[in-house]
Amino acid sequence: MVPLQSAAASSGPDLGPSLAVWLVLCVLALGGGAVGSAVARRLSNPVRKYRLLYVGGVLPFGVLAYGLLSILDLGAAVRATLIGGSTGVAVVDVFLAEFLTMAAASAVALAAYAPTVRGIRAVRDIDLGTGRSIALLARWLLGVSAVFALALAPFRVGIDSGAPTVAVAVGVVALVVGILAASPWAIAALRSTERPAGDDAGRVDRLRERAGLGEDVVRDVRVLDTDDEETANAFVRGLGPTRRLFVTSTFLDAFDDADAAALLAVRAGRVRSRALARRTGAVVAAALPLLAAVGAGGPTGPLVVASAAALVGGLWYARRGVVAADDHAAALCGAGAVADALDRYAEVHAMEPSRRRLPNPLSPNVPLGDRIDRLSGRGDDRDGGGDDDGSDRADASGAASE
Repeated sequence: MVPLQSAAASSGPDLGPSLAVWLVLCVLALGGGAVGSAVARRLSNPVRKYRLLYVGGVLPFGVLAYGLLSILDLGAAVRATLIGGSTGVAVVDVFLAEFLTMAAASAVALAAYAPTVRGIRAVRDIDLGTGRSIALLARWLLGVSAVFALALAPFRVGIDSGAPTVAVAVGVVALVVGILAASPWAIAALRSTERPAGDDAGRVDRLRERAGLGEDVVRDVRVLDTDDEETANAFVRGLGPTRRLFVTSTFLDAFDDADAAALLAVRAGRVRSRALARRTGAVVAAALPLLAAVGAGGPTGPLVVASAAALVGGLWYARRGVVAADDHAAALCGAGAVADALDRYAEVHAMEPSRRRLPNPLSPNVPLGDRIDRLSGRGDDRDGGGDDDGSDRADASGAASE
């Protein structure tokens, strides 16, 4: 467990050592991103390799940076430098320290990401500006840092004050539910969005009805501006009456009505199967035993084993949600057409669908190629209906966005 900053400290630690480590991490991240990008560009299926670079390289390095900077109390040191020590309110002190630490770790991740933008621009042949791309990601990461600090602060204060572990766990679960419910507004605040207008408004309404995403399922729609990065995605966020459908501008441009309706049918399938809730539940279920271990004074073997089992089991259940969403779209549009749509999605994003002999137990997603093979092998009519062609692509879109 990473040592945590003391909220009660009246003066923060020395800023110099932690700042020096942060600068070293940024330099290492910049170099690692440049090397990783150079390698990814020269491999087969480079778009897929870049995605692996982000998930297996940039993200873990950012997490590592957060751990090291937490050990060095960077956030508390910066807080003390800015405001001269403690605010006198424990939860505010913890929030500020965690936000500043997370923001610094996000800067490290940005340093690793920056050299890859040029490579992505080349392999996908898109007009993606490095400066704008970094600015958009920085805006998103700052928002995530604030949400992370907000979620962690009550937990940290509760543990430090000796509150019952069960009470802290209930509070964490309630906070997660609240964040999920508020996520549609958070995304709109952190990304450039607009309401569908003109011909797009009428088209989106028709597509929603065809796909089963009417007003009884999602309250409204927002269009995300992705003209530069050209990501053709659609996804639903929110809980119950707060659900909102997000589609990218590239999604509307890249797919015809049949394809787009089928893609949205997969999104409807994910709402029905509660795919996002399944993966969130897996993380929470894995965190609760660790929370109990912390409350007991430190990690213990049985609780760590229980956490690992909950994570693996929960992610298996999340993958079943992806399959259930595919089946829903196939029932509505035809399995063969869904498979065709997934192929088309891969083509739009200039990637080769991935396949695995054995499922990854730590992934909430099913590889795109495996989903295509599964649907293609069902042997139904590939011309099952006008909506068929897009059904599977929606699921692919969801897999990318989630």
